[in-house]
Amino acid sequence: MGDNMKVLFISSTGGHLNELLQLKSLFSKYDSYLVTEKTKSTEGLKKKYNNVYYLIYGTKQHLFSYIFKFIGNIFKSFYLYFKIRPKVIVTTGTHTAVPMCYIGKLFRSKIIFIETFANRKSKTVAGKMIYPIADEFIVQWESMLDLYPKAKFGGWIY
Repeated sequence: MGDNMKVLFISSTGGHLNELLQLKSLFSKYDSYLVTEKTKSTEGLKKKYNNVYYLIYGTKQHLFSYIFKFIGNIFKSFYLYFKIRPKVIVTTGTHTAVPMCYIGKLFRSKIIFIETFANRKSKTVAGKMIYPIADEFIVQWESMLDLYPKAKFGGWIY
């Protein structure tokens, strides 16, 4: 991977974003872009990092509005994908990242999924959805290799 390669890092807010930010040393090695949901806790990211973009924050606890927000995020993901045109998409999940990964796969970006540290014995919904299309699927617990046979054990990113 070259220095000018465009790499998009994407995750939902919260723990998934905290895990993704553990990879921040990679941000300066590539032409990097960070995409997450817009919340009060993520607004400050634009001051810390270059090329930060936001999707609509939504939670499945409010299912009716979430459906519309998710559809809105699909359209916004298409917009961001064509604006950035990343060669690689790196994600720690979850629902926020799924549309971007499928869009990226459709247009031949490399998809790297890192299954969350929080799961030692069960698959996440995002993991189940992205596993079939991921070019690299990394787990942080060796026990997860039983659930994802094609995955690579990467160890903890913390």
